[in-house]
Amino acid sequence: MYCHVYLRKSAVYVPTVAKTEAGFYMNRDPVAVVQAVDTEVLRRALRDVMAKGNTVIPTPKRNAFPPSVLPKYVGEKTWAAFMRGASEWDIYEKDGIFQITPWQKDPQGGQSWVPVTDRKIEFPSGTTADDVIERMIAIIQQAQKSS
Repeated sequence: MYCHVYLRKSAVYVPTVAKTEAGFYMNRDPVAVVQAVDTEVLRRALRDVMAKGNTVIPTPKRNAFPPSVLPKYVGEKTWAAFMRGASEWDIYEKDGIFQITPWQKDPQGGQSWVPVTDRKIEFPSGTTADDVIERMIAIIQQAQKSS
């Protein structure tokens, strides 16, 4: 299970994430949009997307690659415009082991985003999805207060 969580201003965006046959992940509709301070609705959105897992879809052709679904939720036209001022985290689970990884704009000046592996949180075996969700909510709400 792999999901993305974005904070932009005071809103949290939790898209459905599909895995392509080639093995990479893509954000898709539906996208839950929740105010960061609305703990219960945020908890529900994270539970829902994590419970869905990742549907496997055909890999889009390079010349027919769909645009990101997120910009339209904030009235932007591009991924770069959506990510301006945004924060991103991924929640990953494999064989019952969870991790939360923050992402940042490439410090070497590129347009891409890179994982901040030295700030990755790895949970011990036996940690529940609900425990991970509570930690993710605390991270989001602290980041929103700090912005």
